[in-house]
Amino acid sequence: MKILVCISHVPDTTSKINFTDGDTKFDTNGVQFVINPNDEFGLTRAMWFKEKQGATVHVVNVGGPETEPTLRKALAIGADEAIRVNTAATDGFSVAKQLANVVKEGGYDLVIGGRESIDYNGGMVPGMLAKLIGANFVNTCIGLEVEGDKATAIREIDGGKETLKTSLPLVIGGQKGLVEESDLRIPNMRGIMQARTKPLNVKEPVASNAETNTVSFEKPAPKGAVKLVDTVDELVNLLHNEAKVI
Repeated sequence: MKILVCISHVPDTTSKINFTDGDTKFDTNGVQFVINPNDEFGLTRAMWFKEKQGATVHVVNVGGPETEPTLRKALAIGADEAIRVNTAATDGFSVAKQLANVVKEGGYDLVIGGRESIDYNGGMVPGMLAKLIGANFVNTCIGLEVEGDKATAIREIDGGKETLKTSLPLVIGGQKGLVEESDLRIPNMRGIMQARTKPLNVKEPVASNAETNTVSFEKPAPKGAVKLVDTVDELVNLLHNEAKVI
């Protein structure tokens, strides 16, 4: 089985976020970038398939040279090969189109992406990619088993879980539950050294037009002042007469 794991290069959630050029561009100065958490769950599951079933695991990112350290980390975790599509990730459709070209050229059986990235939270790329390559698609995936060309997937739905049986080729949008946080792998020194010799191939992009563009960014409004009360009666009075929520 040949697996492609889509890797987003996203800011660490502890980073302080700022914008430049009149709040139209994200300021990357001083920001630490990491593998998107939902993608990391997917990569860890792919490593399980590699170790248990002999799968080949490649990782891919759409972005500039600044994303290569993130791809190298994925290689250090255990991926066999990395691919970087040399173009900015401008919007969901253009990213999906670049990934579709990689999938078609590489002949992958299973494509694992995160349900959404934690920067823009678009949640659109895996579904678009499945449509573009004509593959089956399971979103919000929290469990996956593959036997031959058949797959059993579990996905999260409102109020419960749904088990689906499908066939390869398959695209999933994974999330926590696909593996647990305790299963995530930290690259060791051996993995880091091996990653230096593994292929990191740079592909030029196919022609694609962005269907959306960013007009501006805006930070959430600062939290307002809080008011402390001493009694339940006073709290009820404020909720009723001031906040007007009861």
